[in-house]
Amino acid sequence: MNICSSAFNHCSSISPNQKMLPKFVLRTERAKFYIRAGDGDGDGGGGSVVDDVRGSGTTARGRRLLRVREEKRKREYDRLHNYPSWAKVLEDAAKNDVELRNVLGDSIGKPEQMRKKVEDRIRKKGRDFHKAKTGSVVAFKVTFRDFSPVGSNIWFKLYGPPSDRDVDLIGSVIQSWYVLGRLGAYNSSNLQLANASMEYNPLYDADKGFSVMPSSFHDIGDVEFQDNWGRVWVDIGTSDYFALDVLLNCLTVLSSEYLGIQQVVFGGRSMGDWEEGMKNPEDGYKYFKI
Repeated sequence: MNICSSAFNHCSSISPNQKMLPKFVLRTERAKFYIRAGDGDGDGGGGSVVDDVRGSGTTARGRRLLRVREEKRKREYDRLHNYPSWAKVLEDAAKNDVELRNVLGDSIGKPEQMRKKVEDRIRKKGRDFHKAKTGSVVAFKVTFRDFSPVGSNIWFKLYGPPSDRDVDLIGSVIQSWYVLGRLGAYNSSNLQLANASMEYNPLYDADKGFSVMPSSFHDIGDVEFQDNWGRVWVDIGTSDYFALDVLLNCLTVLSSEYLGIQQVVFGGRSMGDWEEGMKNPEDGYKYFKI
C-alpha cells in the first residue's frame, strides 16, 4: 500500500467530532499512523521516523547519555592535556613492576591518591622500588671539628630525610659499635694476630691479653635525626682511636649498600639547620634508642 495515499485517505476520513479535538491530539494520531505504516516490509522509510523520535535527545534518557558522553570526553581531555607528567611516569613504571603496582593499587589515574600512597610507602620502607642496592655509589666526606674523645657529637648527613628503616639501620650499627667498645674491643695494646701470618698455626698469648691495660667506651647518647642530619653523642673513654676507623668501615658499607651517606663529621656543636630541643616528629625529628 502506498503510504502517502493511505495517509490522505486516513486524514480525509476524520469525523466531525475528531475535527473538534485539540491539535496535539490529532498530531499524535497521525504520528501513530506513520509508525504503524513503517512496520511493514516496505523500503523502511517509516523506520527513520522512529529513529528520529528515539534519538532526538529530548528524552530524559537521551539527555543522560549525552551528559555521560560529555563527561567521559572531558576526562579523556584532562588525562591527555592536564595530567601530571610524574603520574604518567608512575603509571608506565607500574606496568612492568609488580611491587609498584601493588603500592599504587586502585589509585592509578588519581594523581593525589597516587602521591599519598608513594609517600607513605617511602616513609615506611625506604626508596627501594627498582634496585636491590639502595645506597650511594659516591664515597662520603669525612671531616673533624674539634673532636674530643671524652665527649663529642658524631654527625651524619644523608641525601634526604631518613625513613623509619634508615633510622633503624644506622641506629643498629652505632649500637653494635658501642657494645663492642664497651667490652674493650678497641684496644691497640693487644693486637697479637693483626700482623701474624696465617700460613702456620699462630700462637696467642692469653696471659698477655689478660694483663694489658683495659680500654672501654664510657657512654653514648641516642641517635637523633632532624630532616637529613643525624647525630650521636659519644664518650669513647679509654678506647683507642682505631675505634673510629672501625666505625667508618662499617658506615662505608652501610652507605654504599643501603641508605647513602653524604658526609660524616666528628665534633662540632651544630650542623645544617639543627635546632636544639626540637623533638616533635611532625617537624622531622626521629631517634633510635640505644
